[in-house]
Amino acid sequence: MSIQSVNPVNGKVLKSFKPINPETVSRKIEQTHQAWLGWKNTSFAERAALMRNMAAVLHKRKDELAHLMALEMGKPLKQGISEIEKCALVCDYYAKNAEAFLADEPVKTDAGKSYIQFQPLGVVLAVMPWNFPFWQVFRFLAPALMAGNCGVLKHASNVPQCALAIEQIIQEARFPKHVFQILLIGGEGVNQVIEHPLVKAVTLTGSTQAGMAVAQHAASLLKKTVLELGGSDPYIILEDADLEQAATICAESRLINSGQSCIAAKRFIVVKAVEKQFTALFKEKLSANTVGDPLDTVNTVGPLARMDLRDDLHEQVQKSIKAGAKCMLGGEIPKLKSKHAFYPPTLLVNVKPGMPAYNEELFGPVASVITAKNEKDAIAIANDTSFGLGAAVFTSDKQRGEEIAHQLNAGSCFVNSLVKSDPRLPFGGINQSGYGRELGIYGIKEFVNIKTIYIK
Repeated sequence: MSIQSVNPVNGKVLKSFKPINPETVSRKIEQTHQAWLGWKNTSFAERAALMRNMAAVLHKRKDELAHLMALEMGKPLKQGISEIEKCALVCDYYAKNAEAFLADEPVKTDAGKSYIQFQPLGVVLAVMPWNFPFWQVFRFLAPALMAGNCGVLKHASNVPQCALAIEQIIQEARFPKHVFQILLIGGEGVNQVIEHPLVKAVTLTGSTQAGMAVAQHAASLLKKTVLELGGSDPYIILEDADLEQAATICAESRLINSGQSCIAAKRFIVVKAVEKQFTALFKEKLSANTVGDPLDTVNTVGPLARMDLRDDLHEQVQKSIKAGAKCMLGGEIPKLKSKHAFYPPTLLVNVKPGMPAYNEELFGPVASVITAKNEKDAIAIANDTSFGLGAAVFTSDKQRGEEIAHQLNAGSCFVNSLVKSDPRLPFGGINQSGYGRELGIYGIKEFVNIKTIYIK
């Protein structure tokens, strides 16, 4: 079965690729291991120079790469350009900081000399999703390469052209051959890669179900995993919040990448005293967005990445409405002449436990408003989830917001701001949202051997 690149705007096949066979997969892994034997001995200065080259290539090609994302998975052009700029930023960040992050750490013991050393593991498998087809890869790739590891990438099957573009970028930046290779395979081929003795660890960004499957198989072989999975991020809006500002930020967070982000706001928990006022403002902000062809910069919301994803989302919306939720905006598939994956910004209110809009991750431009009696109730509702990726709280009292942030069960908690990843800060979740961290000093230490050296 071929790997197809399909335009979600019109359903047209852009390009088809033949998956590589198991023998080629093994050969590529062996090539990457051979590259690692040399790469692990390069200096931080050598790695940093190449990483800066890669940042320069990304800047140079950002318009072209954003155009590719718009065609292949429907990302609006401006957001695509921002994504590539962020990839360049993470390359520069680790080029500047990796050496300090991985410097030997002396520890005073009864030995004559003892210290902790951070050594690369080898070849790491990255299994990555389609929603941020460059950023998700580069936020792993930059720290992994700077730590002295090499990698192989199994990208989402609907973004093969983005995957191949990443390989071209690495080559253009003049990295040694085979330090990071693309495996054009379907999901059924992942276990073979995990089982290869030269693959030492796995990182996956994707659904909770995919994470469980990969983690289970890797664990049976005692291979480390880092998992960044789904989320149903709660945003708490308190009675003393700047409601205009909160509504603006909440709409932006819910609609970024057409709502297809693990850390997009999904559940909006509003205290009863300001529920009507906030909901009216929120509806206004959501309505101000224009849905259409992502290549037209007038449009702020593109299609979902695939028609099946759009259909699954619509089913969740319909089930929630049937269970008693009220649709204040959107909720209908646009009737267009061509096949498409568009879905409008949608606002559901009166959302209760047991509804998909309350309990599940809605991966698209659908906002769920949940009423809370007070602050204590809002915190309880926010924590009433199997996920734990991000959370936010809006209040005019920053100290109050910080205290609430301490009580929210999530990997990241933001006050008066939308949840976002930053190269300087660790990123990841708890519970069904995964484990391990990417980015910052903790991200680069996920795939190293933390070795004790003791000299009597």
